[in-house]
Amino acid sequence: MAGEWTRQRVAVIGAGAIGGAIAARLDAIGHEVVVVARGENLAAIERHGLRLRGALGAHNARIPAVAALEERPEVAILATKATGAAAALEASRAALADVPLLVVQNGLGGERAAAALLGHERVAGGIALMAANSMEPGVVTVTAAGDTIVGGREGARFEALLGEALPTSLTASIEGAQWTKLLINMVNAIPAIVGRSVQDVIRDPGLRAVLVASMRETARTGLAARVRFQPLQGLGPALVRLVASAPDRVASLVPLRIADRLGEVPNLGSTQQSIRRGQPTEVDAINGAVVEAAATLGLDAPVNAALVGLVHEVERTGRFLPASTVRALA
Repeated sequence: MAGEWTRQRVAVIGAGAIGGAIAARLDAIGHEVVVVARGENLAAIERHGLRLRGALGAHNARIPAVAALEERPEVAILATKATGAAAALEASRAALADVPLLVVQNGLGGERAAAALLGHERVAGGIALMAANSMEPGVVTVTAAGDTIVGGREGARFEALLGEALPTSLTASIEGAQWTKLLINMVNAIPAIVGRSVQDVIRDPGLRAVLVASMRETARTGLAARVRFQPLQGLGPALVRLVASAPDRVASLVPLRIADRLGEVPNLGSTQQSIRRGQPTEVDAINGAVVEAAATLGLDAPVNAALVGLVHEVERTGRFLPASTVRALA
């Protein structure tokens, strides 16, 4: 797409780890970027710029930061947590009328919910496979690079936009890709409960056993729903079936592979980052989505249901729990 590059006015709504990385990279290659942020993050970007570090390179994006959009962009990217998506869109709704929108979010069906709220269908779904931390306002550290997957309506538009700035791929089924990412995102809850990195959790045999159990429930639910899982990060349909039915010692190869891809820089996972920042987590849109989907099929997902409860306990008390509490779920 190098010969077709055109500078565009891009709004990125949500400047946390993923949205911040996307916004900084778009600014780095010359797009006119504005970010929608809040609180300390908004103030830090206004004062010092949006600072990107790590696997995607270093860049200080001196870009406008606002609490809500007032001017209409050419395209927009929603990268808030699922819990804050509706409020963020509602605050900028007038400026987003008929604007092509990419929803980069964990969980299932975020693009459908956005289209319903905005009242137009110019909405694509996106999945970020990079690993990134944002524990300091206005600063994003990418600990492991990875593709941004886009698909659905307007998918090709956003593949062209992001492809110059980030590794980007177009998927034939955004729903199938979301389910594969949902399975990968099972690595989020347990680190948030025990206050350890994703890599540490996967290395712990007892915690890994519970992680595998949550992945098994996710794989079985998706397969029962006849989802066409899409290949992501080396995890394709064959490995999904392996997680669903193979013995634990074999299924454990999947989280171990995920740990290898994350590298040695400790990754906290997005759920733990939210807890450490005192913000609501997305556990209901991740593990809770498995519980909800299973229930609609007449199935149970008890491990995921228990993990949802434990994450909410940590949110409520502000205290991480002993690893033995999680190991007891296996």
